[in-house]
Amino acid sequence: MRAMILAAGRGERMRPLTDTLPKPMLAAGGQPLIAWHLQALAGAGIRDVVINHAWLGQRIVDALGDGSRWGVRIQYSAEGEPALETAGGIARALPLLGGDPFLVLNGDVWCDWRPGAAATIAAELDGTLRQAWLLLVTNPAHHPEGDFILNEQGLLRPRGTDNGALTYAGIGVFHPALFAGVSGDHPAPLAPLLRQAMASQSVLGSRHSGQWTDVGTPQRLTELDQYLQQNRTNP
Repeated sequence: MRAMILAAGRGERMRPLTDTLPKPMLAAGGQPLIAWHLQALAGAGIRDVVINHAWLGQRIVDALGDGSRWGVRIQYSAEGEPALETAGGIARALPLLGGDPFLVLNGDVWCDWRPGAAATIAAELDGTLRQAWLLLVTNPAHHPEGDFILNEQGLLRPRGTDNGALTYAGIGVFHPALFAGVSGDHPAPLAPLLRQAMASQSVLGSRHSGQWTDVGTPQRLTELDQYLQQNRTNP
């Protein structure tokens, strides 16, 4: 199976660190955030990786090359400025991702979830009754309201006025059919597609109880760096 790492964001909240370096190239635990993903994917036997880029994208290409250093094969999906947002970026990359379900990882998160589980999840997605699967985590302090409700059947629905929502971890498996009709030339967010699919009960989810960090601020980057320096954990 193939994987895509989303690496096109500007990282405004990380400035000035991201004025000269793409956010996924910021270091934690002695290596760039994106390198942790590459190691985890290679360890799970997922060798074909697509990385999209926009802001300072050539820095990513120059640093990662063809991916052989990590035991993977990287193809790049260039977006230019402005970036295409999540759904637009994935739609642009579909020709590189093929016709089967694929794993998507936000380039600015760190998680000890094992991507080896993605192949089994992908087998459940037929593009009609089941279009996507999302990894959810306990709501962090900076996002206490959460994103989606996970029911006992493993299906997701949008957060409402009730309690119990969990946070999308920025890790998911998607069938290409979810992006039918999405242009790869214009910015498009992912959330509306997911809500539409949830309305037909075609989005699955699972809760992850391990370590997860959304590196959205310099402070969280520092905290993750300290954690990784102490634990040297690789998913």
